[in-house]
Amino acid sequence: MATLELYSKGASVWIPDPDAVWVSAQLLNDYKPGEKQLSLQLPNGNEVQYPVSSPSDLPPLGNPDILEGENDLTALSFLHEPAVLHNLRVRFLDYNSIYTYCGIVLVAINPYDHLPIYGEEVIDAYSGQDMTDMEPHIFSVAEDAYRTMTREEKNQSIIISGESGSGKTVSAKFTMRYFAVVGGASQQTSVEERVLASNPIMESIGNAKTTRNDNSSRFGKYIEIGFGKNGDIIGANMRTYLLEKSRVVFQASAERNYHIFYQLCASRDLPEMRSLKLDGPESFRYTNQGGDMQIPGTDDVADLERTRNAFTILGVKADQQLELFRIISAILHLGNVNIQASGRSSDKSYIDAEDISLTNFSKLLGVEGSQMAHWLCHRRLTVGGEMLVKPMTGQQAVEARDALAKHIYGQLFTWTVERLNSALRSQRGQAKSFIGVLDIYGFETFERNSFEQFCINYANEKLQQQFNRHVFHLEQEEYIREELAWSRIEFSDNQQCINLIEGQLGMFDLLDEECRMPKGSDENWVRKLYDQHLTSVPHPHFRKPRMSTSAFIVLHFADTVQYESEGFLDKNRDTVFEELINILKASQSELVAELFQQLGNTPSVANGSVRSGKRTTREHKLTVGCQFRQSLQMLMDTLNSTTPHYVRCIKPNDLKEPFMFDPKRTVQQLRACGVLETIRISAAGYPSRWTYEEFFSRYHVLLHGTQRVDQAPALCRKALPHLITDPDQYCFGKTKVFFRAGQVALLEKLRAERLHVAAVIVQSRIRGWLARIRYTKVLWATVTLQRYSRGTLARRLALTLRYTKAALVIQKTFRMAIVRQLFLMIRQATIIIQAFTRGTIVRRRYRELLSEKAAVLLQARVRGWLARQAYRRLRAAVVFMQCCVRRKAARRELLQLKTEARSVERYRELNKGMEVKLMQLQLRADQEARESAALKETLNAEREMKSAEVEALRVTIQKLERQKQEKPQPHPAISEKEVEERRRAEEKAAQEILQLTQELQVLQKEKDSLYKEKEDLSALLLEKEKMLEESVNQAVSREIADLQAELDEERRKYQGLLREFTRLEQRYDNLREMSLLTERNKGHKRTDSSQSLSFEPISPSPTPLSPQSPTPQSLSPFPSSFPSPELVRRVSVTSPPLERGFSSWSLESSSMEHLMEKMDVVKDPAVKLKGEDLAHAYDAVRVANKFLENQLRSQRSQWEEEMEALRCQLSQAISGSSPAAQGQVWELLEAREHECVKLRRELKELRSTVSLKRLLTQVFPSTLTREDSFTSLPKPTAVPGLMECKKRDEPKLLKNLITDIRADSALSLPPGLPTNVLFLCIRHIDCSGDQARARSFCSATVTTMKTALKKHVHDVNMTALWLKNIRLLHDLLLHHSPKQSFDSDDLVPLMADLSDLIRNLSDLSIQAYQQLLRITGTQLHTIIIPALMESETIPSLPGSGAKLGMSRKRAGSEPRPTAADTPTMMAVLRELGALHMAMTHQAFHATLLEQAFRQLTHYICAASLNSMLLRKDMCCLSRGLQIRYNVTLLEDWLRGRGLQAGGAVAALEPLIQAAQLLQMGKKTADNAQAIVQTCAALSSQQIVKILTLYTPHCDLDEKVTINFIRTIQGLLKGQSDSQPRQLLMDVRREFPVIFPHVPPPVLSAEQLVIPESLKISFLRRV
Repeated sequence: MATLELYSKGASVWIPDPDAVWVSAQLLNDYKPGEKQLSLQLPNGNEVQYPVSSPSDLPPLGNPDILEGENDLTALSFLHEPAVLHNLRVRFLDYNSIYTYCGIVLVAINPYDHLPIYGEEVIDAYSGQDMTDMEPHIFSVAEDAYRTMTREEKNQSIIISGESGSGKTVSAKFTMRYFAVVGGASQQTSVEERVLASNPIMESIGNAKTTRNDNSSRFGKYIEIGFGKNGDIIGANMRTYLLEKSRVVFQASAERNYHIFYQLCASRDLPEMRSLKLDGPESFRYTNQGGDMQIPGTDDVADLERTRNAFTILGVKADQQLELFRIISAILHLGNVNIQASGRSSDKSYIDAEDISLTNFSKLLGVEGSQMAHWLCHRRLTVGGEMLVKPMTGQQAVEARDALAKHIYGQLFTWTVERLNSALRSQRGQAKSFIGVLDIYGFETFERNSFEQFCINYANEKLQQQFNRHVFHLEQEEYIREELAWSRIEFSDNQQCINLIEGQLGMFDLLDEECRMPKGSDENWVRKLYDQHLTSVPHPHFRKPRMSTSAFIVLHFADTVQYESEGFLDKNRDTVFEELINILKASQSELVAELFQQLGNTPSVANGSVRSGKRTTREHKLTVGCQFRQSLQMLMDTLNSTTPHYVRCIKPNDLKEPFMFDPKRTVQQLRACGVLETIRISAAGYPSRWTYEEFFSRYHVLLHGTQRVDQAPALCRKALPHLITDPDQYCFGKTKVFFRAGQVALLEKLRAERLHVAAVIVQSRIRGWLARIRYTKVLWATVTLQRYSRGTLARRLALTLRYTKAALVIQKTFRMAIVRQLFLMIRQATIIIQAFTRGTIVRRRYRELLSEKAAVLLQARVRGWLARQAYRRLRAAVVFMQCCVRRKAARRELLQLKTEARSVERYRELNKGMEVKLMQLQLRADQEARESAALKETLNAEREMKSAEVEALRVTIQKLERQKQEKPQPHPAISEKEVEERRRAEEKAAQEILQLTQELQVLQKEKDSLYKEKEDLSALLLEKEKMLEESVNQAVSREIADLQAELDEERRKYQGLLREFTRLEQRYDNLREMSLLTERNKGHKRTDSSQSLSFEPISPSPTPLSPQSPTPQSLSPFPSSFPSPELVRRVSVTSPPLERGFSSWSLESSSMEHLMEKMDVVKDPAVKLKGEDLAHAYDAVRVANKFLENQLRSQRSQWEEEMEALRCQLSQAISGSSPAAQGQVWELLEAREHECVKLRRELKELRSTVSLKRLLTQVFPSTLTREDSFTSLPKPTAVPGLMECKKRDEPKLLKNLITDIRADSALSLPPGLPTNVLFLCIRHIDCSGDQARARSFCSATVTTMKTALKKHVHDVNMTALWLKNIRLLHDLLLHHSPKQSFDSDDLVPLMADLSDLIRNLSDLSIQAYQQLLRITGTQLHTIIIPALMESETIPSLPGSGAKLGMSRKRAGSEPRPTAADTPTMMAVLRELGALHMAMTHQAFHATLLEQAFRQLTHYICAASLNSMLLRKDMCCLSRGLQIRYNVTLLEDWLRGRGLQAGGAVAALEPLIQAAQLLQMGKKTADNAQAIVQTCAALSSQQIVKILTLYTPHCDLDEKVTINFIRTIQGLLKGQSDSQPRQLLMDVRREFPVIFPHVPPPVLSAEQLVIPESLKISFLRRV
C-alpha cells in the first residue's frame, strides 16, 4: 500500500472519469489523516473536491515521470489500473509502440495500419538476442520460446488470445513466419513453406468478416511446429476447436460468411469455375444476409489464387481442389432451395421438382435430386418396431436444410485440417521438441450471448486458471532464486466457476442430460439450472436475471455475462437426419463419399451427431459440448507439459481507425485478458526489483560513506533502513534489492528532496559569492566614474576659455573678408557686362552678312531643284497617260477574251488546259513578284539618290560657310521678293532636310534593332547550345550511373546465386555423406555414382589421393597416351555399348575435325606420305573426302541453279522460238548430261574410299588412333623456364601442394607459390602438345582447390591463402589465353582451350571471397553489440551504467556477463586485424581490401543501428557519447591502415549520425533544423524512432517532447518521399565484389624458391 507521505502538494493522482475512465489530477494541499476531502486540479485547470472517507479511499498515485512510457508494466512503481492504462496510451499514441510487456505477458494493441516492423531485417535483429535487451515485439516472444526450447530441450507454447479484431491471427502468422525463417536458417525449405502455406487456406475456410474485424477467425487452432535436433523445422500439426458452423447459414447485419464463398463467387468467370453454376454473392441466401458483399482493400479473386497455390504447395491436386470447390458451391445452391408449405394447416412441405438450385446441388455433389428433395421434407420415425415416414412443416424442413449445410461444411473443414496435417507431418523422423502456437478466441460478451459465447468463455476460464498458476509459479521461483524469506501470495482462483460449468451436475452435465431426453427443451434445462445452483445449493458464480426466466447469469473472472438459453440444446446436439447422410454416402463424387463414409467408421462425430430413427444408437453420439470439453482438456494437458508464453491482443477501438485509443474498450479487454490480474499478483509481492549496481547508480546521493560500485550491496544494506523505516517494504536478495509497490516513488521523492536541499545550499553559496563580486565591481566603478567626471569638467572649462578668444579673432577677420569680397565681385561684374555687350553687337552684324550670302546661294540651288521637279512631274504625267491608254487597250482585249471564254469550245479548251492555266497563273505571280522586286529596287535607288543629293547640299553649305568665314564679300542689295523666296526655299529645304533626317533616324533605329536582334539571337543560340551540351552531359552521366548501378545489381545477383549454389552444394554433400553413412551402417557397400564423375585425375595404381574403386581407365587395354580420364569416364557412363569401342578414337579425332572445320577443309590432297604409313594415308583420305564432299555440295547447288535456268529457257523456246534457239537448248542439255555422268563416277569413288576407311579402322584401331592424335596436334612451341611433372606424379603433386599441406607451412610460403608451380607444370604440358592432359590437370587443380577451400571453412588465414592462389591462377590462365595474347607479341599463348575453367575459377574466387567475409562476420556477430554498444571504455562517464527506466528483468532470464567478460572494441579490432593481416600477408590489392572492409563496416553499422532502434536503454546521452567514442576507435583503425578510400568509413555514417543525434539538443526549432541537416544518412522513421526511445539518464537531461518530435516529422516530410520506408537497415545486404585487374608477373622456374617441406623434388626444371 502506498505511503501517506506521498500525498503531498503537487503529487499526481488518478480519479475516475465517465469518458476517459481515469483522469490525472494534481494535489493542491498536503493530505492529513482525518480529512474528508482532497483539493485537486484537473489538467484543464478546473478545481474539484474529491471525497475521502478513510485512507483506503485515497485516489491512486501517479508514477514518476521517469517511468512514463515504460516498456514493462510491472516495472511501474504504482501498479494499478490507471497507471497501466496511461502507460499503454502513451506508448500507443505518443511513441507508436504497439507492444508492451506486462511481466511474462506481451500486450499487443492492434494499430489497424501496416507498420514496417516485420521485415527480415527485424527478424535478424531479434534473432539470438535476449528479451531483456530488446524492445517489446512478437518476435521477441518467439525468440525467447525458440531459445528456451533449444537450450533446455523442453517443449514451448505461445498462447495468443484476445477478442475478435484484436490481431490474434496476424500475431500467430508473424510468429510462424519467425520460426520458419529462424528454423529454416533463413532459407525456406519445403517444410517451412508448407507451414506458411497453411495460413491462407485456414483463413479462407475459417475466417469471416464481423462487425469487429474484417478477418476474424471463427475457430480456435493450436499448431505444433516440430523441430529437429539442429533446431530446424521438420513438421507441424494443427488442432482446431469449435468452428462457428452457424455462420454458414446465418450472418448478422454488416457481416459476411466465410471468405471462401465470396472468393468462389468472384472467380466464377474463370474457365474451370464455370461448371459450378455460380453467380454473384448477392444472389445466394447464405451470402447476402449481412448486406456487405465486399471488404474494402480486399481482392477475392487474388485471395482465391493464393489459396489454390497454397493447396498446390501442400500436395492437393487440381482435381481435388475442384472437388472441394464443388462441395462449397453446392452449399450455396442448397441455401437457395425453395421449400414451400402445403396442406390445410401448413403441416407439410415440398420442393418443386424443377427447382434449379436443387438441380445444381445434386449435380455438384453427384446425388439423386428426387431423394434429396423427399428427405429434406420428410423424416423417418420408429414406432413400435415399425418405420414410419412423417412429413415436416416448412420451418422444420428449412431447419433440416440448414443443418445439412452446416454439417457438410463442418465435415469439409475437418477433412481439410486432416489433409493439412498429413502434408505437414514430419518426413524425417520424430520431432525432438515442438513449439505450439495457440490462436484462440478471447473472452466475449455481447448484448445477446448464446452457446458459442458460453463455450468460448469456458475455455478462457480454463486458460486464465492456467495463466494465474503459471504467473504465481514464476514469482515464487524468482524469490527462491534470490533466497528471499517469502510468504505465499494469495491470488484469485477461478476453480469454483470452472466447477460450475464442468463439474458433477454442472451446466454441461445438465445440458447433456437434457439433450438425451426425448422432449428436452431449453426451458427445462434452465429450470434445472435454477433448481440445482440456486435453490438446493446456491453457487456464488451463478445468478438468475430479474426480468427473464429463460436466461441465466455466470460470474466469470473477467465480467458478469448473461446467457440466453434459446438454441443451446440444438447447437449442442448439432443433429443431422440419417437419411440425408445416406444419400451423401452414395454420392458419385469420391470426395463427398469419403467425407461421409467416415461417419460410419468412427464411434463419434467430430462436428455433430447424426440423428436416425433408431433410438438405441442415439446414446452413443457425443454432443458438441462433450467434444469441446475433451479437446479442451487435451489442450490444457499439452499446455501444462510445456513452458507457456503469453500474448494478449487488445482492440483499441471499434471503428477500426488507425492509432485511435478508446480507454473504455481497452480497460474492458485488460480486465478480461488477465493483464490486470498479472499486475495484481506482481503487486502483492515485490514488483520493483533493482540490481545493487543500478540502485547505486540512481540513488547514490542518498547513501553515506565511501561510494564505490564494488561496495554497492553493503552500502544499500546500510542505507535502506534509514530511508525506509518499515522493513516489510523492501527485501535484500543475492543480486537484487526488492521493493513493494510505491517504495520506488518514495525513494524518488527522497532523492528529489536531497537534491533540492543540496541545490538550495549550492544556490546560497553561489548567490553570496555573486553578491560580493558585484559589490566590488560597483565600488571600483564608482571611484573610476568620479575621477573621470572631475577631469572632464576641468578640461571642459579650459576649452571654453580657449573657444572665446578664438571667436573674437575669427569675427574681425571674417568681417574684413566679406567687405573685400563684395568690392571685388562688383568690379568683376562690371567688366564682364561691358565685354558681353560689345561682343553681342559685333556678332549680330556678322550674322546679318552671313545670312545675305547664304540666301543668294540657296535661291540658286532652289531654283535649279524646282526646275528638275517640274521635269519629273511632266515625265510622270506622260507615263501615266501611256498607262491609261495601254490599260484601255487591255480592257478591250479582256472583254474579247471573256466573250471567247463563254463559247463551248472555250470551256472545252479551258477544261482541257487547266494545267496550262495554272502554269500561267504561276508565271503571272512570278512576274508580279519580279515587278515588285523591281519597284523595291527603284525605291531604294530613289532613296539613295535623295540621300546623295542631301549629302551634296550639305557639302555645298559647308563649303560656302568656310568661304564666307575666310573672305567676306560685299553683297549687292537684295529685294524683299528675293528675300521672301529665299526664305521659302530655305524653309522647304529645311523641311526636306528634316524629313530626310527623320528617315535616316528611322533607318538607324531599324539597323540598331536588327543588330540587337542579331545579338540576342546569337546569345540565345549560344545559351541553347550550352544548355544542350549540359543536358547531354547530364543525360550521359545519368545513363552511366544507371548502367553502373545495373551492373552492380547484376553482379550482386550473380554473386548471390553463387552463394546459394555453394550452400546447396554443401547441403548436397551433407546429404550424400548421410546417405553413405546410412548405407554403410546397413552393411550395403556401394560406390557413389558421383565418384565416377570426379574431376581429379586417377592414376592406374591406387594412391592415397584416390581411394575410389578402379576406374575405366585402370581397366582399359589402351595405352596411356589416350584421352584424359575425365573424358573416358564420361563416355563410359553416358555412351551406349556399341559406341564405347570408338569413343577413344572419336575423342582423339575431335581436334583434327575442329582444325578441318576451322580451315574450311582446304588441305592439299597430295600430301606426301612418310614411309607409306597407313595412318597418314588414312588422314590424307579423310581430308580428301571432306574436300570432295564440299566440292560436290557446291557443284550440286550450281547444278540446281543452272537446271532452273535451263527450264526457263526451254519454256521460252517451246513457246515459240526459232529452230536455231531450239538447237542451242539441246546442246546445253547434252553438256549437262555429261557432267551428271562425271559426278556419278566421282560419287562412286568416294563411297569406295569410305568403305576403305571403315576397313582400316577395324584392322588397325590403335595405330590409327595414335598416329591421328599425333597428326591432329599443332606444332608445340618451346618456352623456357617451365617445370616438368610426369603424369604419374600429378596426383602426388596436387596432394603435396594443396590437399595435405599444413597450415603453418602454407602460411610461411611466398604468396601464390603453389599456383606458380602448378601453372608452370600446366604450361609445360601444354607446350609438349598434349592439350587433353593439360586440360585434365588444370581441371583437377581447380577441383582440388575447391576441396581445400571447403576444408578450411573456419580458418581465415587459409581461406585468404587459397583465395590468393585461385585468383592468381585465374589471372595467369586468362593472361595466357589465346584471346588475350594477341595484344602481346612476346607472350606465347596456351594451346589448350581453358575458357570454361577460367570461368569456374572466377566463380570459385567469388565463393572464396564470400567465405572469407563470412568467417569474419561470424566471429563479429556475437561481439558487435556488446563491444560497440554496451562496453564502457570511457572512464568516469556519468550515467553510463545507470538503469534506464528499470528495464525489464524476467524470471529465468540468463544472467548478464560481468564487465570483465563483456567484449570490448579491442575484440572487434582484433578480428578485423586478423582479416587485414591475412589479406596483406597474401599481398592482395588495396582495392580488394577496401571492398572487404566496406562490407564488414556496413554489417557492423547495420547490426549496431538496428540494435539501437530496438533497445530503449541505448538511446541516451551517455550511451551516445560511448558509441561515438567506440566508432571513433574503429575509424582511426581504418584510417591508420589506409582503408578509408573505398567507403569503409563512409559506411559507418548512419551510426555516427545516430550517436550525434543522441548528443544534440532536442528542445528548440533550431535544434530540430540542426538535427535534420546533420542526420542526412538516417531515414525519417529512424530519426523519429530514436527520439521516441530517448530517455534521460540524469537530472540535467530532459525527455523529448511530443511537440518536438512532430516538428521533426514536419521538417522530414519532404525528405521521406525519396528515402526508403524501412525502419531497420538491411544486415544481409552484400556489395558485389570487383576483383582488380593486375597483370601477373612473368614466371620462370629459376625464380621460384621451393622449400623442401613441400616434398615436390620430383619436379624437373626445364
